[in-house]
Amino acid sequence: MAGTQKFRIKLFADGADLQEIIQEYKKGIVRGFTTNPTLMKKAGVKNYEEFAKSALKAIPDLPISFEVFSDDFTEMEREAKKVALWGNNVYIKIPITNTKKESSIPLIRKLSHDGLKINVTAILTYDQVKSAFDALSSTTPAIISVFAGRIADTGVDPVPIMTQSSKLLRSTPNIELLWASSRELLNLFQAEQCGCQIITITNDILKKLSLVGKSLDELSLDTVKMFYDDAHSSGYKIL
Repeated sequence: MAGTQKFRIKLFADGADLQEIIQEYKKGIVRGFTTNPTLMKKAGVKNYEEFAKSALKAIPDLPISFEVFSDDFTEMEREAKKVALWGNNVYIKIPITNTKKESSIPLIRKLSHDGLKINVTAILTYDQVKSAFDALSSTTPAIISVFAGRIADTGVDPVPIMTQSSKLLRSTPNIELLWASSRELLNLFQAEQCGCQIITITNDILKKLSLVGKSLDELSLDTVKMFYDDAHSSGYKIL
């Protein structure tokens, strides 16, 4: 696909439609996958373990992140250890807090130092990045997922937070910074400039990669043609 070779950052597909996941894998563009309960609900997933194992059977050689569901840390630990057994390429998504705003850091520290690959998720502040970074093992692979899109939804520019976080993680290559909740293709360029190692991209945004490098004059003309064709095919007239 046009434009993909110029990026150093790794593209991860974010979704829970198994057929779309397999299609993206076969294209050879994305280098990992992430899911979450909301995406699975939207995709109509009924059996979590069955879905996860089907995905892992189809994709045995790229990282895939699966989330725990419990709000209780003891049960969360049990779930994490079970999910970790599903495959060597599995990362377990642990939210930075539970719904009671209780910190997950003690559990993250324990699991990471026990050798489990952790994807710390639902992070929106630099302080959360710092606490996750300090808790993670310096040798076990891990991901820190900052929801840059949700930061932007509040009217705050996520770039300074992502840049500061990237500098923090620079000395520990096993811990990667992920730009999550992308809203547009521009986020791909921003994430790379910030020094992020990974960005999650939905299928709808991935489809826009073919536009990278396209002349804006040509895109303007395409837009005019689209408006004209739609008006003509709809039979609109100004009498």
